[in-house]
Amino acid sequence: MQAIILAAGKSTRTYPLTATKPKPLLKIANKTILEHNLEQLALVKDINEVIIIIGYQKEQIIDVIVNKYQNEYKRNDFGKHAENSKIKNKIKLRYFEQKEQLGTGHALMQVKDALHDRFIVMNGDDLFSGKDIANAVKHKYAVLGAKVKEPSRFGIIVSHKNGDKNLVNEIVEKPKAFIGNIANTGLYVFDKKIFDYKLKKSSRGEFEIIDFVNFLIKDEGVNVETVSDYWFSIGYPWDLLEANEFFVNKINKTKSIKGNVILGKGTKLLSGTYIEGNVVIGENCKIGPNCYLRGSTSIGNNCHIGQAVEIKNSIIGDNSKVPHLSYIGDSVIGENVNLGAGTITANLRHDNANIKSIVKDELVDSGRRKFGVIIGDNVHTGIHTTLYPGRKLWPGTSTLPGEIVRKDKIS
Repeated sequence: MQAIILAAGKSTRTYPLTATKPKPLLKIANKTILEHNLEQLALVKDINEVIIIIGYQKEQIIDVIVNKYQNEYKRNDFGKHAENSKIKNKIKLRYFEQKEQLGTGHALMQVKDALHDRFIVMNGDDLFSGKDIANAVKHKYAVLGAKVKEPSRFGIIVSHKNGDKNLVNEIVEKPKAFIGNIANTGLYVFDKKIFDYKLKKSSRGEFEIIDFVNFLIKDEGVNVETVSDYWFSIGYPWDLLEANEFFVNKINKTKSIKGNVILGKGTKLLSGTYIEGNVVIGENCKIGPNCYLRGSTSIGNNCHIGQAVEIKNSIIGDNSKVPHLSYIGDSVIGENVNLGAGTITANLRHDNANIKSIVKDELVDSGRRKFGVIIGDNVHTGIHTTLYPGRKLWPGTSTLPGEIVRKDKIS
């Protein structure tokens, strides 16, 4: 059985983090979303090949495939696929390019000739569990659903019982009135029959994968398999924090040293470093002296966290530096970031209300009472920079010494 990972799209709701990289390469617990999903697919015995559909910033995804998963690699034209090689559990891995971003249905049609019979399709920027995938593939046709607290944010599955089956009636996109709380996760079980159907462009001018589902609902019946393990939808930058908390805590149960701390190769903890909670630290980092790491924190590779720095419940990207006298709380920091001495991220409103943030010119409730900042790649802050909660710094921007960041800084 084959698995198709949809990783071609460009995400603007997760800017500034995805202004420089595709969303599947955002890191959680110091591992990319793509790697998390590949490892979970490796746990499903029915899966013997993974096809990744690439587009936006395609070279970055190819580098991950080449550097971490392929033993042998021959660079072909991006419209072709790499030579079949194998990841750790002998699953073949290759990629195809979606040259035009014409929707998820169009992406799937790019690999039509490479498919054998049954296959799964999954969003490449959400996090799925191997256990739930294995349960879904027990059905001939299926969609994976998950209970959610805010149904109006998702496509909601309306279903009915038919004996021991739970069959889809319809999937309603972001309903205004309550019709249920089982969201479409974007993972489907299909076979090549779907290509007998002819898709038409939607009102958005795209070919939608959901139209394949609608055809199958009428002709065959589609089962709903509900998540029993986990699913994380990374719709906004702050969604990374919840996923990071989950995976950092999960890692602690299986492979920890120094109590509940994971240290990468070559990383040094200097005198006076105090760590409380579940923390993952990458390779070749210098931590300390006299710093405080707490909460569910993930620090990338080649980072420096220095004198009198406190980091709480945050994600720090590769090659970033917080050298001295700073507080980073409930925040996501990109790669190659340097925070000047005394940089402070505020993460709590005086009235204790949820933090809101601007996304595509709209003020969006993060759902988090404590939420700091989102900083893109290659950002530098001047000494004594203060950032209001929910604010963002775009890639390559900088602040002046003593600057107070009250609004998103795009340039």
